[in-house]
Amino acid sequence: MSSSPAAPAANEALAPVSPDRRVFQWHDHASLWFSLGVGLLVMQVGAYLMPALGTKEALIAIVAGSIVGAGLLGWVAKLGCDSGLASAGLMHAVYGRTFASLPIILNIVQLVGWGTFELVVMRDATVAIGQQSGAMAGAHWPVLATLLWGGVVMLLISGSMVQLVRKVIARVALPLVVLSLLWLSWQFLSLAQAQGWESLWTRKGEGGMGVLPALDLVIAMPISWLPLVADYARHGKDGGSALRGTWLGYALANMWCYSLGVLVALTLPSKDLVQALLLAQGGLIALSLILIDEVDNAYGDTYSGAVSAHSLLPRWGVRKWGLTMAAVCTALALVLPMHSLEPFLLLLSSVFVPLFGVILGRLAFGTDAPALLATARKVNAAPVAIWLAGIAVYHLAPKLLPGAGSALPALAFSFALAWASRPRARRNAIER
Repeated sequence: MSSSPAAPAANEALAPVSPDRRVFQWHDHASLWFSLGVGLLVMQVGAYLMPALGTKEALIAIVAGSIVGAGLLGWVAKLGCDSGLASAGLMHAVYGRTFASLPIILNIVQLVGWGTFELVVMRDATVAIGQQSGAMAGAHWPVLATLLWGGVVMLLISGSMVQLVRKVIARVALPLVVLSLLWLSWQFLSLAQAQGWESLWTRKGEGGMGVLPALDLVIAMPISWLPLVADYARHGKDGGSALRGTWLGYALANMWCYSLGVLVALTLPSKDLVQALLLAQGGLIALSLILIDEVDNAYGDTYSGAVSAHSLLPRWGVRKWGLTMAAVCTALALVLPMHSLEPFLLLLSSVFVPLFGVILGRLAFGTDAPALLATARKVNAAPVAIWLAGIAVYHLAPKLLPGAGSALPALAFSFALAWASRPRARRNAIER
């Protein structure tokens, strides 16, 4: 008997990936997240830490924030790998099948925002490189550059995500971007030495930002990837390797790029980080290689946005949603001013830090997420209430405890409450 044409489409985002389709090993996770952790956007945020902080304070915030943020990323990667579920599936399992639509929609909105940001960054860098070479002086070049990179993302989204990670990112993009980072680091360290390394190292901050608020800003970057990581980690063979590879890859990239942003701000203070990079010897080539690697960030946003959208409307496949997401991001990059970055990052953190604090509290330490998904109610009231309270804690913490930051108090609050309120039968089963 033939299947009815009106039969509902399979929802790939809410079904665990079968074992035979799980091919990522720890080095695949590490190369993917190192590559996604590298970007001009990260360097720009690193430059925002100066001159408010002293050099030592900035580096403390960078190292601690990268370890904590990437550790959270790795932990969620383990949940995704162990369960085989995408981020949308984890949200359904914890928050309920109906209510989960709200954080999924928020995730789609943030991914459209990030995808648009990436295209704007790539466009501006392309035009800056072109003008450095004596070309691209006309007003039409930014439009053409935006359309070019938007087209590249659409081309990539048409192919296989797994093959892109294993063959293009790991074998081609990663070695090139490491070489470019090494070169830029060498150039700016040499410049710092020429200016007097001792004076730069002991430089005091001008104030306006403490270490813990700076820690929030550093954590904001890996936190922004939390709603995406399971979409890739679910293709991994082993949860432990997903955790280690994701944590190591992203932490190294985040530390390196934030620190390079600080170094550039110290040695060549400028409102335009791209122009500062171009002033380095060989900066044109190094920046071009980083720009090429930046494409995978836009791709990552687009692919995960497509998975999330597919979870809500499965009649369209992931590929069709991906092409739509890429087109929307390209259109927005042409018309929206997208350079007010810090408030956007912190607003996203206020939503997704407690959101995933609850997910970790409910699903960590061996909980059967697919079984919870299969029996999920429309709304799970307790996790929803904890999430909303966690958002309030994020915004109230700096006012009640000045200098304490927002991310860590909100994360600790939501995780502890979610863990403590787990159904007793499930907790006992895990303990046994």
